[in-house]
Amino acid sequence: MDTLIDTHAHIYLEDFQKDIEQVLDRAAEQGVYKIYMPNIDHTSIDNMMELEARYGSCIAMMGLHPCSVKKDFEKELYQVEEWLSKRNFAAVGEIGTDLYWDRSFWPQQQEAFRIQLQWAKEYKIPAVIHCRESIDETIDLVAEKKDESLGGVFHCFTGNEDQAKRITDLGFYLGIGGVSTFKNGGLDKVLPAIDLNHIVLETDSPYLAPVPYRGKRNEPAHLKLITQRVADLKKCTIEEVQEVTTKNALTLFNQPVNAL
Repeated sequence: MDTLIDTHAHIYLEDFQKDIEQVLDRAAEQGVYKIYMPNIDHTSIDNMMELEARYGSCIAMMGLHPCSVKKDFEKELYQVEEWLSKRNFAAVGEIGTDLYWDRSFWPQQQEAFRIQLQWAKEYKIPAVIHCRESIDETIDLVAEKKDESLGGVFHCFTGNEDQAKRITDLGFYLGIGGVSTFKNGGLDKVLPAIDLNHIVLETDSPYLAPVPYRGKRNEPAHLKLITQRVADLKKCTIEEVQEVTTKNALTLFNQPVNAL
């Protein structure tokens, strides 16, 4: 199976406005045939929706990013809820918590996260979760809401083996991206112990480009480098990583496995 799915890429951002067609062509050349786009806030919706309408490989999610949770977060959530009620989305995302950039809205972040987890349950779609410098707190919040109707992925997983087990025990996938290629990223010690059946791949474009592009703009075509890194750490073939993670991504987003 020479196909890949980028489960998390912000390719609607200004970083890609001048060459989006070339970016998508390069992705297709590397076997990346689906790119799932997480929303940020009301300012990103129009560009994301336009990209989805123009290109069949680009698929939109709907959610409020924790770094956009401020005093007026209820207004932002109203727009998210309105969109979710109007049409189908692949997931509620990107949602979660972030204690890296700003801790002053921590109570609001938790409230916004709980509300959006509930929407994921009501609409029977996955939750795509951000948890920078807040992984244990975020796992606890998910555990509070967990039942058979809640699933999803912890995007940009950079935690330890115990945290990985807590997440997968909740029935969530681990999103593995460019950090897996970083010399001091830490995933070289964790990934060998994680079953491939719990992993999906992502770029988080334009951020976190894998080696040898670290520090430059990331793009979905670089997913092949992440795939190779996972194969090296798991001591298996790149073909096996492609096959298993693509099936996992299809399952995550409620798509039939024969939809390839």
